[in-house]
Amino acid sequence: MADRIAAAFAGHGRRAALMPYLMGGFPDLATSHAVAEACADAGADLAELGVPFSDPLADGPTIHAAATEALAAGTTVDDVLGVCDSVAARLPVLLMVYANTVLAGGAEAFVGRAANAGAAGLIVPDLPHDEATELRAACDSRGLALVPLVAPTTAADRLAAIGQDARGFVYTVSLTGTTGERGELPPELSALVERVRAAAAPTPVAVGFGIATAEQARGVGEIADGVIVGSRVVRAAGDGGAEAVRELVGELGRALEP
Repeated sequence: MADRIAAAFAGHGRRAALMPYLMGGFPDLATSHAVAEACADAGADLAELGVPFSDPLADGPTIHAAATEALAAGTTVDDVLGVCDSVAARLPVLLMVYANTVLAGGAEAFVGRAANAGAAGLIVPDLPHDEATELRAACDSRGLALVPLVAPTTAADRLAAIGQDARGFVYTVSLTGTTGERGELPPELSALVERVRAAAAPTPVAVGFGIATAEQARGVGEIADGVIVGSRVVRAAGDGGAEAVRELVGELGRALEP
């Protein structure tokens, strides 16, 4: 499964690979299935699929509200894994899931469920690198990538350690703070990407947090290997369902054309 991530980054034919984020179970379970298919239809190279959690520390108001709504409707981990399973044959799916959900029943058990659903990897934003050894080993044993995150505040020695252990790609957080649409991207982003690339090479570097427009996606695509768009896609799903997401992802993809 992890090999599919490498293939997606190597074979997209654009400035950078496009990775939309969707929240499992939002705005309802049936629509989240349709949104996942819409992402594939519109040419997404990978998809980040959120597992709703009650205290999502990395997420801003749009994604937090989507998680709250999905949980209130009764969305379960198995429901989200069903969304993954339904689209995993079409593009690699990275499950964005918080540590408590992964570790509650044991790392190996969760990784087994993810693998059986066709997931290509996991993103666990609240699991520190130096506490991820067990989960990384479980992912390695099932062929999944445990994708690390780095931030503008990550120290050089820690960045080197993360880069050495990186799987799939390095999720580079563009700014300090939570997810959410921003009017502009940080001017120091290019330097951050270069620091991460130097530490993690040859692992691809993808940038997320704050990317909301086609113009911003194009700018990130000129410096990074992957572009992750979350809150804007979730907002489109809530406002207009699968058709709105299909239109948005298509627009973002066109912005990344050479």
